[in-house]
Amino acid sequence: MTGFDHIGLLYRDEDEYAAGCAAFLRQALAAEEPAMVAVPGGNGELIRARLGSDAHRVVFRDMSVAGRNPGRIIPSVLLAFLREHAGRRVWIIGEPIWDGRSEIEYPACAQHEALINAVFAAEEAAILCPYDVARLTPEAVADAHRTHPVMQDTTGVWDSPAYTDPIETAAAFDVPLPATPPSAAAYRFEGLRALPALRAFLSREALAAGLGGRRLTEMLIAVNELATNTGEYTEGTGTVTVWTEHGTLVCQIDDGGRIADPLAGRVPPPDHATHGRGLLVAHEFADLVRIHRHPRGTSIRVHFALSPEQA
Repeated sequence: MTGFDHIGLLYRDEDEYAAGCAAFLRQALAAEEPAMVAVPGGNGELIRARLGSDAHRVVFRDMSVAGRNPGRIIPSVLLAFLREHAGRRVWIIGEPIWDGRSEIEYPACAQHEALINAVFAAEEAAILCPYDVARLTPEAVADAHRTHPVMQDTTGVWDSPAYTDPIETAAAFDVPLPATPPSAAAYRFEGLRALPALRAFLSREALAAGLGGRRLTEMLIAVNELATNTGEYTEGTGTVTVWTEHGTLVCQIDDGGRIADPLAGRVPPPDHATHGRGLLVAHEFADLVRIHRHPRGTSIRVHFALSPEQA
């Protein structure tokens, strides 16, 4: 195999899952090429058990941690592994969509799957993405056929007739965000000079909600980066709205700008670049980033868990 392969693996039980994943990995091991597994929770143990004594030759990561934010997967998981093994073909199992992903997370997950095809088009890589057809919704399984050029199950492998242009497919998941609560605190800012006051506002709201420690710092950095982008790339005026829901602190920044590059925040800029990292930083720190482009501009919503173990 050469070039880029992006395969959607449809499975119905643990045995089909372990068998399909192990068969994929054994191709990498036979070729003595680097392999990584990034899957949620105990799924990694199913693969380890099936590989037996060869499991130590594979890198394992928990996708529920490394890929909690789907927008973090391409830069911090997939591209990081590719660059670690520059000049070699890499084999990756990535499972970003599983039963338990929330409705608010799903569009970001599906966008991620579509954009993999654009980011890796010229790379030497094989990426297998398992889909649990017994637990996922029929819509999620149908979307897998749209975002993967090749599909596979126990009956064989085939080209997906539903696969379409990855940028257009990703754009189809740019759907409106749920309305902000009427009780949410809002702060309107203008220009870069307003950033210290904005950070003070965010600190007050976050501490009152129970976000502290490292997570408070990460939230301030992420939202400050997004507000800096507003100051530098738009007319300079924006609004930040803050509230809590379902155990998370949510911050939304609205401005009149447009993010033209569909891969913004997914592909790190060159090391010498002095700009272009704001959205990347937000993806790295937040538990979820949702972006919605609309006729009035852009809304970016970032989520930070309030759970004590992440404080």
